[in-house]
Amino acid sequence: MVTKVVMPPLGETMDEGKIFRWLKKEGDMVAKGDVLLEVETDKTVIEVEAFGKGILRKILVGEEETVAIGTLIAVIADQDDDISDI
Repeated sequence: MVTKVVMPPLGETMDEGKIFRWLKKEGDMVAKGDVLLEVETDKTVIEVEAFGKGILRKILVGEEETVAIGTLIAVIADQDDDISDI
């Protein structure tokens, strides 16, 4: 099963978030609830948990990059899942 990881809304007035640090790297196994990354808001750094399980197959947004809420930032999938169209 493929899980798309998107930049979550972490505050009422938040339009975008900055990737502070990835705590998992491509190829790492991920369980639901594992902390994947930290996102910097205008007030603090917040941990973002995985909503799916599998392998962190692709990181699409690097550290220190800022993206809009809802932007696809990573893909979690099993090794056999085709993610080429993502």
